Amino acid sequence: MNAHEIDYQIFGEEMQYVEIELDPQEAVVAEAGSFMMMDSDIKMDTIFGDGSNQDNSVLGKIFSAGKRILTGESLFMTAFLNIGQGKKQVSFASPYPGKILPIDLSEKQGKFICQKDAFLCAAKGVSVGIEFSKKLGRGLFGGEGFIMQKLEGDGMAFVHAGGTLAKKELAAGEVLKVDTGCIVGFSQTVDYDIEFVGGIKNTVFGGEGLFFATLRGPGTVYVQSLPFSRLAGRVLASIPRGGKDKGEGSILGSLGDIVGGDNRF
Repeated sequence: MNAHEIDYQIFGEEMQYVEIELDPQEAVVAEAGSFMMMDSDIKMDTIFGDGSNQDNSVLGKIFSAGKRILTGESLFMTAFLNIGQGKKQVSFASPYPGKILPIDLSEKQGKFICQKDAFLCAAKGVSVGIEFSKKLGRGLFGGEGFIMQKLEGDGMAFVHAGGTLAKKELAAGEVLKVDTGCIVGFSQTVDYDIEFVGGIKNTVFGGEGLFFATLRGPGTVYVQSLPFSRLAGRVLASIPRGGKDKGEGSILGSLGDIVGGDNRF
Protein backbone atom coordinates (compact mmCIF):
# COMPACT_ATOMS: atom_id res chain seq x y z
CA MET A 1 0.00 0.00 0.00
CA ASN A 2 1.39 3.38 -1.02
CA ALA A 3 -0.68 6.37 0.06
CA HIS A 4 -0.24 9.76 -1.56
CA GLU A 5 2.47 11.88 0.06
CA ILE A 6 0.96 15.12 1.30
CA ASP A 7 2.24 18.21 3.09
CA TYR A 8 0.14 19.94 5.71
CA GLN A 9 -0.06 22.82 8.20
CA ILE A 10 -2.37 23.11 11.21
CA PHE A 11 -3.78 26.54 12.11
CA GLY A 12 -5.54 27.83 15.21
CA GLU A 13 -5.52 27.02 18.89
CA GLU A 14 -8.95 25.95 20.17
CA MET A 15 -10.89 25.73 16.87
CA GLN A 16 -8.27 24.29 14.55
CA TYR A 17 -8.22 23.50 10.87
CA VAL A 18 -5.66 21.64 8.78
CA GLU A 19 -4.50 22.93 5.39
CA ILE A 20 -3.26 20.15 3.10
CA GLU A 21 -1.01 20.90 0.12
CA LEU A 22 -1.52 18.63 -2.86
CA ASP A 23 0.85 18.16 -5.78
CA PRO A 24 -0.72 17.50 -9.21
CA GLN A 25 -2.79 14.25 -9.13
CA GLU A 26 -2.47 13.92 -5.37
CA ALA A 27 -5.67 13.45 -3.38
CA VAL A 28 -7.01 13.43 0.15
CA VAL A 29 -10.18 11.78 1.49
CA ALA A 30 -12.34 13.20 4.27
CA GLU A 31 -15.48 12.57 6.25
CA ALA A 32 -18.57 14.39 5.05
CA GLY A 33 -19.01 17.74 6.77
CA SER A 34 -15.34 18.41 7.53
CA PHE A 35 -14.57 20.43 4.36
CA MET A 36 -13.69 24.10 4.88
CA MET A 37 -12.19 25.60 1.67
CA MET A 38 -10.11 24.72 -1.39
CA ASP A 39 -8.32 26.20 -4.41
CA SER A 40 -10.02 26.33 -7.80
CA ASP A 41 -8.12 23.44 -9.48
CA ILE A 42 -9.14 20.85 -6.90
CA LYS A 43 -11.87 18.44 -7.97
CA MET A 44 -14.27 17.20 -5.30
CA ASP A 45 -15.80 13.76 -5.79
CA THR A 46 -18.00 11.54 -3.62
CA ILE A 47 -16.64 7.99 -3.40
CA PHE A 48 -17.97 4.68 -2.11
CA GLY A 49 -15.96 3.69 0.97
CA ASP A 50 -12.54 5.18 1.66
CA GLY A 51 -10.97 4.91 -1.80
CA SER A 52 -8.05 2.77 -0.64
CA ASN A 53 -8.77 0.28 -3.48
CA GLN A 54 -7.47 -2.74 -1.64
CA ASP A 55 -10.15 -4.81 -3.35
CA ASN A 56 -11.34 -3.57 -6.74
CA SER A 57 -14.18 -6.10 -7.05
CA VAL A 58 -17.78 -4.92 -6.66
CA LEU A 59 -18.31 -7.12 -3.59
CA GLY A 60 -15.05 -5.90 -2.08
CA LYS A 61 -16.09 -2.27 -2.46
CA ILE A 62 -19.52 -2.95 -0.99
CA PHE A 63 -17.98 -4.77 1.99
CA SER A 64 -15.43 -2.01 2.54
CA ALA A 65 -18.11 0.69 2.49
CA GLY A 66 -20.59 -1.38 4.49
CA LYS A 67 -18.15 -1.66 7.41
CA ARG A 68 -18.48 2.09 7.87
CA ILE A 69 -22.13 1.70 8.83
CA LEU A 70 -21.03 -0.21 11.92
CA THR A 71 -19.01 2.79 13.09
CA GLY A 72 -21.98 5.12 12.60
CA GLU A 73 -20.46 6.83 9.55
CA SER A 74 -21.85 7.39 6.06
CA LEU A 75 -21.33 4.84 3.27
CA PHE A 76 -19.62 7.58 1.30
CA MET A 77 -16.56 9.75 1.74
CA THR A 78 -15.37 12.79 -0.20
CA ALA A 79 -12.16 12.81 -2.23
CA PHE A 80 -10.33 16.00 -3.21
CA LEU A 81 -7.98 15.63 -6.22
CA ASN A 82 -5.56 18.25 -7.55
CA ILE A 83 -6.18 18.34 -11.33
CA GLY A 84 -4.14 21.51 -11.85
CA GLN A 85 -0.50 22.04 -12.80
CA GLY A 86 0.93 23.40 -9.55
CA LYS A 87 0.53 22.89 -5.82
CA LYS A 88 -2.96 23.48 -4.47
CA GLN A 89 -4.45 23.67 -0.98
CA VAL A 90 -7.57 22.20 0.60
CA SER A 91 -8.57 22.73 4.23
CA PHE A 92 -10.63 20.76 6.74
CA ALA A 93 -11.98 22.06 10.04
CA SER A 94 -12.47 20.36 13.39
CA PRO A 95 -16.16 19.86 14.29
CA TYR A 96 -15.95 21.25 17.86
CA PRO A 97 -13.32 22.90 20.11
CA GLY A 98 -10.18 20.81 20.42
CA LYS A 99 -7.02 19.75 18.65
CA ILE A 100 -6.22 18.11 15.33
CA LEU A 101 -3.71 15.28 15.69
CA PRO A 102 -1.54 14.32 12.68
CA ILE A 103 -0.72 10.61 12.53
CA ASP A 104 2.07 9.31 10.28
CA LEU A 105 1.03 5.69 9.84
CA SER A 106 4.48 4.73 8.57
CA GLU A 107 5.73 5.51 12.11
CA LYS A 108 2.92 3.47 13.72
CA GLN A 109 3.75 0.16 11.99
CA GLY A 110 0.99 0.85 9.48
CA LYS A 111 -1.96 0.87 11.90
CA PHE A 112 -3.57 3.22 14.41
CA ILE A 113 -6.75 2.58 16.44
CA CYS A 114 -9.06 5.46 17.35
CA GLN A 115 -12.55 6.13 18.59
CA LYS A 116 -15.35 5.94 16.04
CA ASP A 117 -15.90 9.66 15.43
CA ALA A 118 -12.27 10.84 15.68
CA PHE A 119 -11.25 10.49 12.01
CA LEU A 120 -11.12 13.79 10.08
CA CYS A 121 -9.22 13.18 6.82
CA ALA A 122 -6.29 11.24 5.33
CA ALA A 123 -4.10 10.91 2.27
CA LYS A 124 -5.68 8.93 -0.55
CA GLY A 125 -4.69 5.29 -0.09
CA VAL A 126 -5.16 5.15 3.68
CA SER A 127 -7.72 2.49 4.64
CA VAL A 128 -10.40 3.53 7.14
CA GLY A 129 -11.82 0.35 8.65
CA ILE A 130 -13.17 -1.08 11.89
CA GLU A 131 -11.49 -2.82 14.79
CA PHE A 132 -13.58 -5.41 16.64
CA SER A 133 -13.04 -6.09 20.32
CA LYS A 134 -12.67 -9.76 21.20
CA LYS A 135 -13.36 -9.08 24.88
CA LEU A 136 -16.98 -9.22 26.04
CA GLY A 137 -16.49 -6.82 28.95
CA ARG A 138 -14.92 -4.16 26.77
CA GLY A 139 -17.69 -4.55 24.23
CA LEU A 140 -20.50 -4.20 26.74
CA PHE A 141 -19.09 -1.51 29.01
CA GLY A 142 -16.18 0.13 27.23
CA GLY A 143 -17.99 3.19 25.94
CA GLU A 144 -16.92 2.57 22.36
CA GLY A 145 -18.46 -0.92 22.33
CA PHE A 146 -17.07 -3.79 20.31
CA ILE A 147 -16.15 -1.51 17.45
CA MET A 148 -13.44 1.11 17.13
CA GLN A 149 -12.00 2.65 14.01
CA LYS A 150 -8.66 1.59 12.54
CA LEU A 151 -6.51 3.54 10.12
CA GLU A 152 -4.14 1.44 8.02
CA GLY A 153 -1.51 2.29 5.44
CA ASP A 154 1.69 4.25 5.12
CA GLY A 155 0.41 7.80 4.69
CA MET A 156 -0.74 10.72 6.81
CA ALA A 157 -4.06 10.68 8.65
CA PHE A 158 -5.66 13.32 10.85
CA VAL A 159 -7.90 12.73 13.85
CA HIS A 160 -9.70 15.20 16.10
CA ALA A 161 -9.66 15.40 19.89
CA GLY A 162 -11.95 17.50 22.08
CA GLY A 163 -10.49 20.05 24.48
CA THR A 164 -6.80 19.62 25.33
CA LEU A 165 -4.85 16.66 23.97
CA ALA A 166 -2.55 14.59 26.18
CA LYS A 167 0.07 12.19 24.77
CA LYS A 168 1.25 9.35 26.99
CA GLU A 169 4.16 7.04 26.16
CA LEU A 170 3.68 3.77 28.02
CA ALA A 171 6.54 1.42 28.79
CA ALA A 172 6.08 -2.36 28.55
CA GLY A 173 3.59 -3.40 31.25
CA GLU A 174 2.82 0.17 32.31
CA VAL A 175 -0.92 0.78 32.81
CA LEU A 176 -2.89 4.00 32.31
CA LYS A 177 -6.48 4.27 33.57
CA VAL A 178 -8.70 6.58 31.55
CA ASP A 179 -12.36 7.56 31.42
CA THR A 180 -13.76 5.48 28.56
CA GLY A 181 -14.99 8.54 26.66
CA CYS A 182 -11.65 10.36 26.91
CA ILE A 183 -9.70 7.97 24.68
CA VAL A 184 -8.77 9.44 21.30
CA GLY A 185 -6.63 6.59 20.01
CA PHE A 186 -3.60 4.41 20.60
CA SER A 187 -0.94 2.45 18.73
CA GLN A 188 -1.65 -1.18 17.89
CA THR A 189 0.85 -2.44 20.49
CA VAL A 190 -1.31 -1.12 23.35
CA ASP A 191 -3.66 -3.59 25.05
CA TYR A 192 -7.08 -2.05 25.77
CA ASP A 193 -9.50 -3.39 28.38
CA ILE A 194 -11.90 -2.11 31.04
CA GLU A 195 -11.85 -2.27 34.84
CA PHE A 196 -14.66 -1.91 37.37
CA VAL A 197 -14.28 1.23 39.49
CA GLY A 198 -15.12 -0.66 42.68
CA GLY A 199 -16.54 0.48 46.00
CA ILE A 200 -20.21 1.15 46.75
CA LYS A 201 -19.69 4.90 47.25
CA ASN A 202 -17.78 5.20 43.98
CA THR A 203 -20.36 3.15 42.14
CA VAL A 204 -23.48 4.88 43.47
CA PHE A 205 -22.32 8.43 44.16
CA GLY A 206 -19.08 8.89 42.21
CA GLY A 207 -20.66 10.28 39.06
CA GLU A 208 -17.73 9.07 36.96
CA GLY A 209 -19.27 5.92 35.52
CA LEU A 210 -18.78 2.34 36.61
CA PHE A 211 -15.69 1.48 34.56
CA PHE A 212 -12.23 2.74 33.70
CA ALA A 213 -10.50 2.03 30.43
CA THR A 214 -7.15 0.38 31.15
CA LEU A 215 -4.42 0.79 28.58
CA ARG A 216 -1.33 -1.36 28.97
CA GLY A 217 1.95 -0.58 27.21
CA PRO A 218 4.15 -0.59 25.36
CA GLY A 219 2.88 2.09 23.00
CA THR A 220 1.48 5.58 22.62
CA VAL A 221 -1.91 6.69 23.93
CA TYR A 222 -3.73 9.94 23.14
CA VAL A 223 -6.31 11.26 25.61
CA GLN A 224 -8.78 14.15 25.22
CA SER A 225 -9.96 16.38 28.04
CA LEU A 226 -13.41 17.11 26.56
CA PRO A 227 -15.18 14.23 24.77
CA PHE A 228 -18.02 15.44 22.57
CA SER A 229 -20.49 13.25 24.49
CA ARG A 230 -19.58 15.08 27.71
CA LEU A 231 -19.90 18.48 26.02
CA ALA A 232 -23.25 17.55 24.50
CA GLY A 233 -24.52 16.25 27.83
CA ARG A 234 -23.70 19.52 29.58
CA VAL A 235 -25.39 21.54 26.82
CA LEU A 236 -28.53 19.38 26.95
CA ALA A 237 -28.66 19.69 30.73
CA SER A 238 -28.63 23.49 30.41
CA ILE A 239 -31.42 23.76 27.82
CA PRO A 240 -34.42 25.60 29.32
CA ARG A 241 -37.38 23.29 29.96
CA GLY A 242 -40.90 24.55 30.46
CA GLY A 243 -39.77 28.15 30.10
CA LYS A 244 -37.24 27.90 32.94
CA ASP A 245 -33.46 27.72 32.88
CA LYS A 246 -30.70 27.42 35.43
CA GLY A 247 -30.31 31.18 35.83
CA GLU A 248 -26.52 30.93 35.48
CA GLY A 249 -26.21 30.35 39.23
CA SER A 250 -28.26 33.36 40.28
CA ILE A 251 -30.63 32.88 43.25
CA LEU A 252 -32.92 35.39 41.53
CA GLY A 253 -33.50 33.10 38.56
CA SER A 254 -35.14 34.86 35.60
CA LEU A 255 -35.20 38.16 37.48
CA GLY A 256 -31.45 37.89 37.77
CA ASP A 257 -31.27 37.42 34.00
CA ILE A 258 -33.07 40.71 33.45
CA VAL A 259 -30.75 42.49 35.84
CA GLY A 260 -27.76 40.91 34.15
CA GLY A 261 -28.84 42.03 30.68
CA ASP A 262 -30.44 38.82 29.41
CA ASN A 263 -33.81 40.25 28.40
CA ARG A 264 -35.30 37.37 26.43
CA PHE A 265 -39.10 37.03 26.63
